[in-house]
Amino acid sequence: MPEPEEGQAFFAENCMSCHGRDGRGNGPGSAGLSPMPPDLTLLARGNDGMFPTARSLSYIWGDPDQGHLARVMPQFGGAMADDLVPLEVDGVLTPTPRALAAVLAYLESIQR
Repeated sequence: MPEPEEGQAFFAENCMSCHGRDGRGNGPGSAGLSPMPPDLTLLARGNDGMFPTARSLSYIWGDPDQGHLARVMPQFGGAMADDLVPLEVDGVLTPTPRALAAVLAYLESIQR
């Protein structure tokens, strides 16, 4: 299973410009975005203290509820390798791209 450090590297390369070094939505690329990037360190707080793995996974991969023109954040589904690892999502082991599982591990590790 990927460790948070692996996800932090992917985050630094692909997410930091908008979400900031600390994940609080204050990156240099966030200026003028509407809506502004969310504070990713508060995802669990907004979900009764539980990290929202399934929701985060679907949003990063490419949220089926949001068309590509309706979102500011790019979909990463195509950019992630086919290297799959089992990730527990709502009690079910789900084949998940390793890079995505790593990002989720990192995001869960920065919750406050």
